[in-house]
This record gives sequence, C-alpha cells and structure tokens, in this order.
Amino acid sequence: MDSPINKAAPTIMHIDLNSCFATIEQQAHPHLRGKPLVIAAYPTPGGCILAPSIEAKKMGIKTGMKVREAQIICPNVIVRSPDPVLVRDVHKQFMKICGDYSPDITPKSIDEVVINFSQAPELKKGLKSIGIEIKKRFREEIGEWISCNVGISTNRFLAKLAASLHKPDGLDIIDYQNLKNVYSTLKLTDLNGINVRFEARLNQVGIYNPLEFLKTDDIFLRKQVFKGITGHYWFLRLRGWEVDDFENKRKSYGQDYALAKKTDNIEELKKIIMKLCEKMGRRLRASNNCAFGMHLGLVYNDWIFWHKGHKFMEPSYTTQELFSKIMILFFQQPNKKIVSKIAVSCFELKPVFDIPPSLFETNIEKKRKISLALDKVNDRYGEYVIFPALMMDMKNTILDRIAFGKI
Repeated sequence: MDSPINKAAPTIMHIDLNSCFATIEQQAHPHLRGKPLVIAAYPTPGGCILAPSIEAKKMGIKTGMKVREAQIICPNVIVRSPDPVLVRDVHKQFMKICGDYSPDITPKSIDEVVINFSQAPELKKGLKSIGIEIKKRFREEIGEWISCNVGISTNRFLAKLAASLHKPDGLDIIDYQNLKNVYSTLKLTDLNGINVRFEARLNQVGIYNPLEFLKTDDIFLRKQVFKGITGHYWFLRLRGWEVDDFENKRKSYGQDYALAKKTDNIEELKKIIMKLCEKMGRRLRASNNCAFGMHLGLVYNDWIFWHKGHKFMEPSYTTQELFSKIMILFFQQPNKKIVSKIAVSCFELKPVFDIPPSLFETNIEKKRKISLALDKVNDRYGEYVIFPALMMDMKNTILDRIAFGKI
C-alpha cells in the first residue's frame, strides 16, 4: 500500500540567499564581483572560512576550510573579514520584501526565511509566481548581484530541500507528484537533519537512500531506528506533513569570547566581562525580559574549565546589573589563574512587564529606563555610540559576529 503522502497544495516557501556573506560583499564592492572571494573569521592563514563566493565554490573552496587551504586551491583568492553591519542591513531589506506577501514569516538565520502562505491572500497569485517576483525584487531593491534560492512545498522540511536542489538562483517545487523522483536523486545526507551519524544508523537497518527512507514503516522507524517519537516525526516529515512549525521558548542569553591575549589581570578581565554583559544585555532587553539567574564560565590557560551559576532574588535588566552579579561569581573562583576564554549567560527569564513597579520610582527603575533609552540610541546610530566607561579603548575587542543559525 502506498505511503500517505500529503497531497495538499503547497503553502510553504523557503528562501535562502546565495553565498550570503560573500555575495553581499560583492554587491557593496563591485570590483570584487565575478572573482573568487572568501569571508573568513580572521584574514590570516589559519582563519576559518565562513562563506566562499559562488566563484570560489566552483573551484572547490568550501565553508570550514582554512584560508591557507583556499590559497592552495586558488592562490589569488581574495580574503575579507565579515561585515555584520552590512549583512544585517541586507537582512532587514530581505525581511521587508518578504513581509509584503504574508504576515507569517519566520527567519531561520541571517540569510534564510520561511514564509507560510496558508492564511495569506497573496496565495491566489500562485507561489511560483510569487517566488519569481521576490527574486526580481531582491535584485532591484537590494542589489543586482543578490540572488536567492526559493523552495516551495507543503512543509518546512521539503521547502528547504527544494531550495537546495539547484543552487545558485534556483526555484523548485516539491509536492506529491514529484516527491519520489526528487528523493531518487539524493543521498541521505542531502536531507536536512540527517548527518553522518544518523546515516550510519539508517544504514544499519538497511536504509541507504531517501527513497528507502520514505518507504519505511512508521512503527519500524519509531521502535527499531530512532527508538522514540522522533521516528514518527520523520515518517510524517518525509511525506510532506508539517512537524517543525514551532518556536522554542528562549530560556537564556549568553556571550563568550576567546581571548587573543590570555591574562590574569583583573582589570583587563573586567573590561571584557563588561562588554560581554553589554552585548548580552542588549539582547535581553530587546526581548523585553529580565533575568534572575547568572552563569560565568572560565577556561584557563591549562585547559581547566571552572564555572559557577546562581539564581538571585532580584532581577537584572541593565548592563550594570548583569555585570555586578557576574562579578560576584567571578570573585568566587578558588584560584586566580590565566584566563583563555570567558562565557557569560543569564537565565530564569521573566517578562519585564510582569515585575511589579514600586509605588515610588526607585533609582534602579530610573537606571533601567535610561538603559533602554541608550539601547535605542545605539540601535539608531550604530553599535556602541554610547557605552560604559569601563569599555573605553575596546572597539576592536570582542568583534561583532553573526553566528550560524542566528540573526
């Protein structure tokens, strides 16, 4: 008997900007267009490549390589550091254009977005027509060098898979009519969520390709392969049913930093911790939350890891409040040692609106209002236009980065 494949009309679109970091750099600097370019964490031989341009990919240069490896493949490869301000600006334009077609938009990372058209009037235009229109608008409104892949299907999983089929600048639809044909051309590791470890597990039970995966019985997947509900989710996901349309509630915010110059100097460490708390605090306040719990982790020069967490009675909201509590933990170290990495985080989050205000505005509440106002200034005029005095001379310490899967 045939598997129960979802035969509904596709309503999900996945859009993925092509070689995002590199392409945006080429858009901003026309002399780089058409040339092999890599964006690396650091432009040194040991720097890790975050994004190769389309031209560099065609030569065999891949994400995760060292710069020196790329230079062996292509001695003339151009190496640049990331420009987060530029990338975030493109992301905002990207989101604005997508927002013209549906109110149900979920950014998956800085260069990926999922659009649900199930309740959108625009659906009557047809998703293929909308996809073509969005691609055209990206080139006209963001830049002529900006291209994207569009995938359309009945669930997020298949829409993302469709967006990966013909890179760069592709547009593909996967539905019940071509699902098996698409699976017949792919490897298991081409499926989002199936890594080498999961592939080995599937191989052990006789599943060697996506088509065999699709034909596997639900009970077998649950009881023999994944040994739990995950197997049922895969059974549904492969057949076009939605099981990934949820957002995990944020439980914490954190920042970490590997010191370029390891030190045990308390004043130097305090400056770094303050900047980490400022970055963490900006994100905390933007979410309209405050935090009761604090955690500090330190990796020492001898690779020993020490950490301490504590839940405080009063919430923290401002950078200074976060910093003060982290420093309480800092001074609980059993030994003073040379530090090579610092990680701070806050947890036990609670909406700031749920914290009852005092009858008379306290000094703390005034500082929290000022902190929020300063965030708005920095949002408008650029990062760290206004910052704590302790962060003086730290412009190039703890560089702004965009993590994978983040915004």
